[in-house]
Amino acid sequence: MKKSTAWFIFTATVSILGILFFWPLWKVVSGGFWVDGRLTFRYLFGVFENPIYVEGLFNSLKIALGTTGLAMLVALPLAWLANQFEFRGKAVFSSLVLVPMILPPFVGAIGFQQMFGAYGMINTLFGLGPIDWLGGGQYVGVVLLQTLSLYPILYLNAVASLANIDPAMEEAAANLGGTRLRRFFRITLPLMAPGLFAGGTLIFIWSFTELGTPLIMNYTRCASVQVYDSLKEIGSNPFPYALVMVMLVVSTGLYAISKWLFGGRAYAMQSKASTQSASRKLIGMKGVLAALPFALVVGLALLPHLGVVLTSFAAPGSWYQSVLPQEWTGGNYLEALGHDMTVSSIRNSLLFSSLAVLFDIVVGIAIAFVVVRSTLRVRGVLDAVSMIPLAVPGLVMAFGFLSVSSWLSNLKVFADWEGWQNLVDVRTNPTLFLVLAYSVRRLPYMVRSAVAGLQQTSVTFEEAAWNMGASAATTLRRITIPLILANLIAGALLTFAFSMLEVSDSLMLAQQADYMPITKAIFELFQLLGTGKYVAAALGVWAMAFLTTTLVGSSLLLGKKLGAVFRV
Repeated sequence: MKKSTAWFIFTATVSILGILFFWPLWKVVSGGFWVDGRLTFRYLFGVFENPIYVEGLFNSLKIALGTTGLAMLVALPLAWLANQFEFRGKAVFSSLVLVPMILPPFVGAIGFQQMFGAYGMINTLFGLGPIDWLGGGQYVGVVLLQTLSLYPILYLNAVASLANIDPAMEEAAANLGGTRLRRFFRITLPLMAPGLFAGGTLIFIWSFTELGTPLIMNYTRCASVQVYDSLKEIGSNPFPYALVMVMLVVSTGLYAISKWLFGGRAYAMQSKASTQSASRKLIGMKGVLAALPFALVVGLALLPHLGVVLTSFAAPGSWYQSVLPQEWTGGNYLEALGHDMTVSSIRNSLLFSSLAVLFDIVVGIAIAFVVVRSTLRVRGVLDAVSMIPLAVPGLVMAFGFLSVSSWLSNLKVFADWEGWQNLVDVRTNPTLFLVLAYSVRRLPYMVRSAVAGLQQTSVTFEEAAWNMGASAATTLRRITIPLILANLIAGALLTFAFSMLEVSDSLMLAQQADYMPITKAIFELFQLLGTGKYVAAALGVWAMAFLTTTLVGSSLLLGKKLGAVFRV
């Protein structure tokens, strides 16, 4: 790549990220510090002086720590077993442990409450009486739901880290008399630390700012719900800005720590060995015992999904104090595809997500070329900047876009132009900001996929085309894109799927029924009396089927490299 071209792409992409990413963040920061034309720290300190805000932050921190710790306890043993042993059903279980990713946690809450509520399936099945297993449906339920949904991210990172460890190091330890367990804690675990910390950081940030699950589980005394409840005060009260600023500092601070501690080591430890790690084959009862943890985790993780599916087939009001619904119907699915709110939400999500994918493909490929194919000394900066959106919660970005929308809609120059208001005012039409929010939030997936493809493709193919007189555009279209097409498709599938099921941005930005995406429609339906919960469950099953297809396709295309997409 010519240096002038690389500089042009670098400048253009940094400018785009500056406008679409750093500007909304600056609006959040300045909203809490710059009030009435002067700098003040009153509202920032006021967050920690307000007992309600302090309680909300403390509860969000508890959720994040509980979810991350429990996800580590679940994912790490499974990844180690999968790496060390061969047993009957291993391939099937290794695929099934990823199934929880097909359902957003807040959708799973619908089925989870039906099964573990005081008069739900579990109590009825075992005749236990009205025991509330979810602790009032709040903290315990939120942590369990998020753990069962997010642990696959940590599992993928752990599997990828184990695959990158040179087996010769463990073999040397074994020759010195080290037991399998001792080798794990003294050799394997330290080498896995960068990948584990990366996955754990992502889960911590995700759960710390998760909005949908606490809302559905009625756990309102946490910071994310407090921000959501303060949307109506966004133009008049600086405190919500200060609260979001605190959440941003926690998230980006943890991201910075992970990069500082493990950023360099992550590459140094990932040396490939000339031989594969020897897995011990287990037969008989030993094989059953090795498969048992997978079966238990998969069984627990699928309970929310099972609850959603059963609820979607239950006739309204027919599943109460019974093991299974007393009356079955398929009408919920017909209504889910025929209801005015659901039909428009599916159409909206398809449109918003498709536009986000197109944006990310263009920008992601451009960034990947600068990072892999150029010789710019600052290319690492562009790579790091493109990954930062993973560390910034959707809740923070959504709040920032709301602030940008408010500022743009109040510009005096365009104040009386109706077309301008329809374009930039979220309250009128959130299309622009939903597309931008989805694009920025999912850009890292496309960048990582494109970078991986270019790193695995020799530049000599492109040089040969140039020597034959092909232009840069022709080489890109005829040589480079076809060679990395599998990576691009995988990145596009992930971007599209997770945009379709984005929660925080959708709940906060979509304020008009005509522009609601799928997740906002599910949330609104769940709150309706009568058939609302059942139609919401049916729409959730449609979403599960869709995301299953995309994740399976991405997994087949990326294989074990799928875990690298979920690293900060």
